[in-house]
Amino acid sequence: MKVMVIQGPNLNMLGIREQQIYGPMKLEDIHKQMKAFADANGMEIEFFQSNFEGEIIDKIQECLGDADGIIINAGAYTHTSIAIRDAIAAVQLPTIEVHLSNVYRREEFRQKSMLAPVCAGVITGFGPFSYHLAMVAMHQIFQEITAIKAQQQQKPQS
Repeated sequence: MKVMVIQGPNLNMLGIREQQIYGPMKLEDIHKQMKAFADANGMEIEFFQSNFEGEIIDKIQECLGDADGIIINAGAYTHTSIAIRDAIAAVQLPTIEVHLSNVYRREEFRQKSMLAPVCAGVITGFGPFSYHLAMVAMHQIFQEITAIKAQQQQKPQS
């Protein structure tokens, strides 16, 4: 099964930007760790980063028929983008929202997610480990989907 990892605005600046909040790890290093987990667990993984809302929406839509799940850190768009929310809802793929920082310990405007209601779950506040937790959760979701499909195939047709 394939997971698409979508990174939003300013995540390309990890390791440089506000290290006291986001830590010193670069996005490429996070992706290497995610790829290692995917390889060890028989999952395909692809990465995408954009600072542009429309490109993020296009990538979510492209996941339809190409990916089995989405892990997304939409950055600041998490709190503002109804369009990204609608794209996630439209593709109907299991989606996990991720944040490096604990958004509930930050400014009030960061504590409201437009995306959370259409996501399978939200992981926030564990730094780069948030992505590892998202991979574990997505692996579990994939196992459940596989089990349900196997059950459905075993049921006799009436």
